[in-house]
Amino acid sequence: MSATPAAERSQRAALWAVLAVYFFLGALYAIHTPAWQAPDEPAHYNYIRHLVEQRALPVLQPGDYDEAYLNRLKAERFPPDLPVASLRYEAWQPPLYYLLAAPVFALTGGDLLSVRLLTLLLGAGVVILTWHLARLLFPNALGLAPAAAGFAAFLPQHVAMLAAANNDALAEVWTAAGLWLCLQALLAPSSAARPARWRLGVVLGLGFLTKLSTYPLAGLMGVTLLLLARRERWAPRRLAGAAAQVFVPAVLLGSLWWGRNLAVYGGLDCLGLQRHDEVVVGQLRTGDALAVWGTAGYIQRFLQTTFQSFWGQFGWMGVVMDRRVYWALLAFTLLVVTGLVGAFARRRRTGLSPAQRDAAVLAVVAVLLALAVYLYYNLTFVQFQGRYLYPALPLLAVGTAIGLRGWAQWMSASAARLGRRWGARPRRMVVELLALAPIALLAALAFFALFGFIVPQLALYPGGGP
Repeated sequence: MSATPAAERSQRAALWAVLAVYFFLGALYAIHTPAWQAPDEPAHYNYIRHLVEQRALPVLQPGDYDEAYLNRLKAERFPPDLPVASLRYEAWQPPLYYLLAAPVFALTGGDLLSVRLLTLLLGAGVVILTWHLARLLFPNALGLAPAAAGFAAFLPQHVAMLAAANNDALAEVWTAAGLWLCLQALLAPSSAARPARWRLGVVLGLGFLTKLSTYPLAGLMGVTLLLLARRERWAPRRLAGAAAQVFVPAVLLGSLWWGRNLAVYGGLDCLGLQRHDEVVVGQLRTGDALAVWGTAGYIQRFLQTTFQSFWGQFGWMGVVMDRRVYWALLAFTLLVVTGLVGAFARRRRTGLSPAQRDAAVLAVVAVLLALAVYLYYNLTFVQFQGRYLYPALPLLAVGTAIGLRGWAQWMSASAARLGRRWGARPRRMVVELLALAPIALLAALAFFALFGFIVPQLALYPGGGP
């Protein structure tokens, strides 16, 4: 049964409400987070400045990364008398985000707040696409999409990153858009209703021009084609043609960047990673950490820091929230997981269509890919940052909404059995409100995290030092 027009209007109104709160919280983070107190923000800012002042793409060179000076800046909380212009180690990154930010930089005279607000605006695309993903996967669960969008919008660490100068927001937009298009292709009732394959290729190619974290999207698109080919019994020639329609536009766009890198850095360094590894030296390596901490200590730090930094460990990973907040978030996580397991157990009894099974497979692959990339990062360097899991955030948000909705349905059913009986419509409203209540608390936590932890812990003392 499809939703009524009134229900559709209420869902879109809920999305606008989520976006309004998102922009309010994000603007507060952009305004009140001290300058440069977001991971790698000075280097991202200097990339934009180079584009505007030199009218050319930067080239990563020895001296663009100084571990000792960066540690001093972080320890002294980036006082105004210590310049950040020498931090240029993000110069190896693809250029699309920085090209979009360059006009804002030029028009505002390099105002950091304006660049942050542009990133915040781009990040709204992640919230909107999360809403669309939830509506696509569960069109009849009307309260699920606002809850999923709210989780993506109000997750404190996510807000902090989307309100800073960096290319994460745009990369997440392309990843979410590609995932949405893939799921549309799998769930479409007919071939004619599927999105044109070149659109997938363009999104993937724009991801290639934005950030390395979007590259797993190529694997998701390949899995999508394989699932369609298996379900519809495509001949190999048809599969090859479909793959060409997706990947040729992507490769053409990506080659603009890869070719430039080959010309600048030489050899086979089409991504600039070899130059990056030569220049960015001094970071803690996994082997050294294992030697100092031991295997058990390494795993304990990995799990704890990953969990904390997924929810909120701010600045340059130096601002932690009160331990009681993390315990509450752990309890919330367990609540969501149990609700999610219960919801899928009930769904399993009703069965899934072939298209729904394929969509479920793709969703699982997407989450596992994000986890695999995160683990890969940590094979060489110690990178315990939960934000690296954010390419899967739209799906994690949908899963969170399903888990909350499962508990809300159980609570309303239990109340009915105890004698509180109500009609179908009031009960449905109660379920939606119960599922949205934790999301409202998450928004409150994001507000509290800014003024209760970030601002006090990152404030400069009189005189500029810590």
